[in-house]
Amino acid sequence: MLTFSEVSEHNTKDSCWVILYGKVYDVTGILDSHPGGTQAIIRWGGRDATEEFDMIHPSETLEEIEGSYLGTVEPQEQPIADSTPKEITQAPLSTLLNLDEMEVAATKVISKKAWGYYFSAADDKISKYFNTQVYRSILFRPRVFVDCRTCELETELLGHKVGLPIFVSPTAMARLGHPAGENGIAEGCRSFGCLQIIANNSSLSPEEIVANAPSTQIFGWQLYVQLNRQLSESMLARVNRLDRVKFIVLTLDAPVSGKREDDERINIQANTAASVSNQLFAGTDPSLTWVDTLRWLSQHTTKPIVLKGIQTHEDAILAAQYAPLVKGVVLSNHGGRSLDTAPPAVHTLLELQKYCPDVYDKVEVWVDGGIRRGTDAVKALCLGAKAVGIGRPALWGLAAGGVEGVERTLQILSDEMKTCMRLLGAKTVGDLGPQHVNTAILQQQIYGGPSHLVDETWGFMKGKL
Repeated sequence: MLTFSEVSEHNTKDSCWVILYGKVYDVTGILDSHPGGTQAIIRWGGRDATEEFDMIHPSETLEEIEGSYLGTVEPQEQPIADSTPKEITQAPLSTLLNLDEMEVAATKVISKKAWGYYFSAADDKISKYFNTQVYRSILFRPRVFVDCRTCELETELLGHKVGLPIFVSPTAMARLGHPAGENGIAEGCRSFGCLQIIANNSSLSPEEIVANAPSTQIFGWQLYVQLNRQLSESMLARVNRLDRVKFIVLTLDAPVSGKREDDERINIQANTAASVSNQLFAGTDPSLTWVDTLRWLSQHTTKPIVLKGIQTHEDAILAAQYAPLVKGVVLSNHGGRSLDTAPPAVHTLLELQKYCPDVYDKVEVWVDGGIRRGTDAVKALCLGAKAVGIGRPALWGLAAGGVEGVERTLQILSDEMKTCMRLLGAKTVGDLGPQHVNTAILQQQIYGGPSHLVDETWGFMKGKL
């Protein structure tokens, strides 16, 4: 058994030991290959890193370093916390009436680190806020004398029946906000038949997340292609074996991390080596291309592919050319977390209608970013979206109340959508259409220039894969 003082001496690049769950590991050999960078580990050298490790890494990560196990550390010699967390009396979830109130409740109970990662967006957060504000510029056109005693939200996504036209977008590091993590989100989605896309950087493994899910529950899995392609290929092989994961979501709107100052500021204040965002993007490959990447991906999975991060009609046209390999696209600016002043999904929806309406017939068009009301979701569906994603709201719900918080979030959105649809005169999701909305205020903001699809682009399209 090792003493804490013995462990504390090993805190450099030449000799780095960490304590995890009362066990000591020599992690010197993995410093250079760690996706989060060398300093992310060294700053915990000679110390107990259990809490930090537990919030970010799936349990399987521990298995990968079992060969470097050195022994146990004397429990009585581990440092005692300076103070116990203050107990915060939380209002009952039933009293939270909208998603903004859910975010306020979550902010009161999560750590600064979790808040910094969840809340942050690129630069001045213009895209983040505009993602929500843009929906306020769309006006409804309600129809009357319609029997609205019943209203149904069920629909089909990629051929699978779901209870809501809402999906949970891939959101990393759910255990930063609540110990239930992505499992809590999955359980919260269950009773609503809500589709969940598992983040590439989840704090639980995909196997753990789908383990208790019924056969009817639908999942997708997000892929960030890694510089070390073998890591991505290994994960794809695992996901291919999971029947409940029905499709792969290749994320394209974040080839590198945006400048997320709230996340960075928390890191500076805590005197840590790197923000959560920078750690997660350390191993991501920024060199993806249409032909090479889709060819590579098609060789490593037979599951349908959805491309996330389409922000122009040109890229939507290109994506549709790869149907049926590509089954859908998600119009997204990564929650405003990548390029500030990038267009909201609603702008891209309208751009597609203007330049290439036939894309809607070739691939399913989903959107995410900025949804805070059921009315927002309904407006997106009226404009041609097949489904609407929520990212931060799922995390805030989880942080505020665990599984029940996620359920309350989905209940609020579901109730608001049904009320909205009844007042519009729509009984089902299929009844919604452009006749229900007035987008005149937005039209002046929609791109009006030429299409930039050069001959070279079409040249490689002929060969496809």
